[in-house]
Amino acid sequence: MKFTLTWLQDHLDTDWAVEALADKLTSVGLELEGIEDRAAALKPFVIAEVLDAKQHPNADRLRVCQVNTGTETLQVVCGAPNARTGIKAVFAPSGSYIPGSGITLKPTDIRGEASNGMLCSERELELSDEHNGIIELPSDAPVGTAYAEYAGLGDPVIDVAVTPNRPDCLGIIGIARDLAAVGAGRFISPKIEPIPGTFKSEIGVRIELPNDAADACPVFVGRTIRGVKNGPSPKWLQDRLKAIGLRPISALVDITNFLTHDRARPLHVYDAAKVSGDIIVRLGRDGETLEALDGKTYTINSNVCVIADQDRALGFGGVMGGTYSGCSVDTVDVFVESALFDPIRTANAGRTLGILSDARFRFERGVDPEGTISGIELATKLILELCGGGEVSDLVIAGAVPVSDKSVTFRPSRVATLGGLDLPAHQSVRILESLGFKAEQFGDEYAVTVPSWRPDVDGEADLVEEVLRIAGLDTVPSLQLDRPTPPQGVLTSRQKRTRLTKRLLATRGLREAVTWSFLPEKQAQLFGGGAEALKLANPISTELDTMRPSLLPNLIAALGRNADRGFHDLGLYEVGGSYSDDTPEGQILTAAGVRGGAQGERHWTGKPQAVDAFVVKADVMAVLAATGAPLDNLITTTDTPAWYHPGRSGVLKLGPKVLARFGEIHPSVLKTMGVDGPIAAFEVFLDAIPTAKVKSRSRGPLKASDYQAVDRDFAFVVEQAVAAEDILRSARGVDKVLITGARIFDVYEGTGVGDGKKSVALGITLQALDRTLTDQEIDAVATKVIDAVTKKTGAILRA
Repeated sequence: MKFTLTWLQDHLDTDWAVEALADKLTSVGLELEGIEDRAAALKPFVIAEVLDAKQHPNADRLRVCQVNTGTETLQVVCGAPNARTGIKAVFAPSGSYIPGSGITLKPTDIRGEASNGMLCSERELELSDEHNGIIELPSDAPVGTAYAEYAGLGDPVIDVAVTPNRPDCLGIIGIARDLAAVGAGRFISPKIEPIPGTFKSEIGVRIELPNDAADACPVFVGRTIRGVKNGPSPKWLQDRLKAIGLRPISALVDITNFLTHDRARPLHVYDAAKVSGDIIVRLGRDGETLEALDGKTYTINSNVCVIADQDRALGFGGVMGGTYSGCSVDTVDVFVESALFDPIRTANAGRTLGILSDARFRFERGVDPEGTISGIELATKLILELCGGGEVSDLVIAGAVPVSDKSVTFRPSRVATLGGLDLPAHQSVRILESLGFKAEQFGDEYAVTVPSWRPDVDGEADLVEEVLRIAGLDTVPSLQLDRPTPPQGVLTSRQKRTRLTKRLLATRGLREAVTWSFLPEKQAQLFGGGAEALKLANPISTELDTMRPSLLPNLIAALGRNADRGFHDLGLYEVGGSYSDDTPEGQILTAAGVRGGAQGERHWTGKPQAVDAFVVKADVMAVLAATGAPLDNLITTTDTPAWYHPGRSGVLKLGPKVLARFGEIHPSVLKTMGVDGPIAAFEVFLDAIPTAKVKSRSRGPLKASDYQAVDRDFAFVVEQAVAAEDILRSARGVDKVLITGARIFDVYEGTGVGDGKKSVALGITLQALDRTLTDQEIDAVATKVIDAVTKKTGAILRA
């Protein structure tokens, strides 16, 4: 919310400096965003007179000007079409910084002619977007005077953050009321005299809303004003609107924008000649369209409240008007609207249409209902003053202004017991009354009537908060309570596992990413979303409409964005939830990672190797080992989902339970996502990892054997469909004491093993802790290995 100091002073009689007022604003809950001193940035700019302007001898579109700055005459080369002899303009000397173009001036030579300084346009001074010519000042503008002083730009602009519960402070009058309550000045109470009508308005108003939508517009007030002249608004009004970032349009439009910010009262003005019949407040009709004042055409549905006439929709209630019935320089008769719209319906309509306007911003937070009639009276007064017009109709009212008679019981003692500040009762009551509340005493209690502009106040605690806010939260004493120190927080096993996993993956060279929990439905389909993808009822954008079934798509997209910016050899990880359904059990804690590009630096000994399934398998195994998974009992299968590359991916299971997946991402998936490969990825399902059991300490610490290890190799011929993991498990299970290692070191298919067969070479390591193994012991274990593998896999020992 922006406003200038002089604008604030329309409602607050104060001599406080702007810095002191800013401090008070923060103390009452209106946090200061900043103070802009426009005069400081424009300090070097002065009013100058062009004594002579001649055609540049070497350029058709340039003129060589002799400029009187008040202290000296300088030559300036200017390309503005309106640069001419006798004009008063704004001059920037050499060394000045031009805010609109971001350059610092210096003496230069332009096509053979010296140029010292610049004659400026409004855009170069960031006053508007106008840049078709230099600023033309009146003939009586004093040469040599600082332009900021002459133009009234020395008025500081204050910007505050208004919380959603304070719609009254979306009008400058509400901010002034708060400042007056804390002693920053005297609140200037507005007095608005009703303007009597001299005729009955030809345009009537009807509210035609169904019973279940009657709250969309409780009251609509209008009136016709004849004989207006809609030209530019006066300088004081344009200056105020420009100061807060609004573009002046015309007197009629500027008046409505002024009252929106001054009184938090949105209004609208129709060209009466373009309204056919009466104004009708109704719900939209499916398929109906409207070109709004932002220049866009919107399709209306039956949930949107519209303002219409008998032929068409004219505007969206509480959101934005339409171009068809808007006012122009040819407008003679106008119909002024001051209405009240329901906050929830207005917010929903704005979201549906995708329109965020100043009117919607205020209506969806709650506009003062009692300002409906006073707002149109004030608008009438300003239109008569600024646009002429002598004929004003009677007010046309449809519906009724909601009665604001909320009363709250207030016990002054609660300021101490609830807020911790011991104040006399009369002081608490005085604070409330200074904010517009009315208090009537009944013994030790007060019946406090809440003003219509404070919809956020509902109970006694809210009144206590108001008293504390104005009295000053910094005056509440700090208390040292004699209580035991609260126990330190204890991490759950799940939290410990998450933290451990993050640290481990970071040490493996992966960088943590935090991505959205939702993604486009098309990507969800690629990663297992299927027909049961968890769609959002109210997505933040049309592209982010589905909860992620996996962490991988967002990580892959992030990897692609980094690659587009030149970071090709990169690894990312994220630990978070993926979603299979909307139940708590459907949120799966997952540690996922992606690696792209190559592993290792460029070196003369060899080229870096592209990432592959084995790189990410190492990441997976490190996580599983750190989190206590029983690695010896894991089995590896190839039944990976469709987003992994078949033959270059795997699944790690503990029995039927899937602990992790890893491998290269399928090229077709990467192509659909528009990301270059190869990319290797992994997913570890942290909740699926069993909690490690605490082992008994009676066995003593493990130690390496001092006795010789023995290796034995076997070659088995098996069906091609037999997994190598099955052979390994069969061999390891023969003797878990003496067999200390088992590995597959060769696979052969071709001549000598038969069609549909393969030869798998298995190596095992035997070692005892307390002795050297004898030949008989070694042969016995070897025989058991052969028997076990043959029995469980149908293998034949290869000769």
